[in-house]
Amino acid sequence: MIQGIEKFEDYADGEDAEVQIDEYDISAVPNDFNVLTINNFIESGALRIPGFQRNYVWDIGRASKLVESLILGIPVPQVFLYEVERNKFYVIDGQQRLMSIYYFIKQRFPRKDKRSELRGIFNEEGRIPLHIIDNDDYFENFRLKLPEALPNSPNKFKDLSFNTLDKYKSQFELRTIRNIIIKQNSPSGDDSSMYEVFNRLNTGGINLRPQEIRLSMYHSDFYEILYRVNIDIRWRKLVGDNTPDLHLKDLEILLRGFALLVDGDGYAPSMVKFLNHFSRKMKSNSSENNRYYLSLIESFLDACGDLPSGVFAKYGRFNVALFEAVFVAACGGAINDRTLLHDKLKPEYVQAVWEDQAFVDALKEGTTQTKNVVTRLQRAKALLGGF
Repeated sequence: MIQGIEKFEDYADGEDAEVQIDEYDISAVPNDFNVLTINNFIESGALRIPGFQRNYVWDIGRASKLVESLILGIPVPQVFLYEVERNKFYVIDGQQRLMSIYYFIKQRFPRKDKRSELRGIFNEEGRIPLHIIDNDDYFENFRLKLPEALPNSPNKFKDLSFNTLDKYKSQFELRTIRNIIIKQNSPSGDDSSMYEVFNRLNTGGINLRPQEIRLSMYHSDFYEILYRVNIDIRWRKLVGDNTPDLHLKDLEILLRGFALLVDGDGYAPSMVKFLNHFSRKMKSNSSENNRYYLSLIESFLDACGDLPSGVFAKYGRFNVALFEAVFVAACGGAINDRTLLHDKLKPEYVQAVWEDQAFVDALKEGTTQTKNVVTRLQRAKALLGGF
């Protein structure tokens, strides 16, 4: 088993693993949406909660204070939305506030033990269906739970629901919240800046890895194939660890291998942007192609059957560059002919690539530059030949 906290030697780390924000043209436009408009956005499916966001975590007391603040006109923090396309937004910062408003208007508050399940329903439906809202297994009634300012001096909003706000109802409905709409104007067809925007607005939390965010943005049937392969015992043997990586690094390695195999001729840095573009492309991949890609990598894993565990590990860590070069070289001819691998890949082939001076030189500096990526792939192809 590969030891240590970092199991994977990725020569892109520190080079382009984080988004270079100055590569993008980004606009941030303020809009003041009232409460009714916000609710309509959620109901219509225009607002989505990306998968890398945490679940709804507020308790009913904190949600009640937000509603009270809106009724009284007390300023509340602004919300940040990322415009994915026209009339479609991801909530980058402000989920708790927006969902509290939504739940209050529905007059229902989510039970704590059902929030993960409700999150899945919301992601799939774009909203929460009425039959779920009305289900007491999922929700309790939402009446404002507010403290008394003085003994025997009850808060006038305490225990009110949306429908019993009476004269305060229109006051609440028309209250506005400042929304900052962030849009990536260029380059087009690439949402990479969303990573950095999210992380900079959530500096108090844990910075997510690109693959963790990529998974929620570009999930597809192709990604389901990667999931399936990632737990395959043949792949786990090559990785040298039976347990999938918590931050999906091993799944990203599979993605990189396929991306370079399919689109390597058009590779250009950064690797983050390249993988984003490929992931987005794979969302529309045909079922036939997906089936072939699964058969191809399974034949590759069979071809690696005689390789020892951890064969791609160098200096105690799985070497990503070595694996992807061998994978592309081994599968390049097969994918061109739409065939599968039948011969066995021998350990000395992998070792020959690792000991090749041109290959090693292409790992020393600027490893994600086009010329170095191309050099590594070409050298592996030349060394493996017709294995």
